[in-house]
Amino acid sequence: MTTANPSVPSLAPTQKLHELAKTIRSKNAGVNKITFDIIFREAAQYERVKRSLMLSRESMAALFHVPVERISDFVEYDPAFAIKFTMYRKRPSGSAGDGDIFGAQQYAPLLELEIPA
Repeated sequence: MTTANPSVPSLAPTQKLHELAKTIRSKNAGVNKITFDIIFREAAQYERVKRSLMLSRESMAALFHVPVERISDFVEYDPAFAIKFTMYRKRPSGSAGDGDIFGAQQYAPLLELEIPA
């Protein structure tokens, strides 16, 4: 029997979130919020991502470099194999300095998120 050596990095296989999900998108959720949807084709991919704990209120705040208080909602919706979270915008949609009036370009950091096996 061998024991794991903590000084050797794990070689567990990972996949990028965009390889597992059929849909990753963001969009306005009113004037002050953006919502993110991650939807999977099959239960196996959905459950793998849930088990990994790579998508949580705290991890999304870290990924998007915002305080956790900016994540207003985080939902895992088993019947649809979907994960949805919503965050407060820095400024209202369409106001001066808003770079994405529709909130449709905010999902990019999710694409390359590594999900362990």
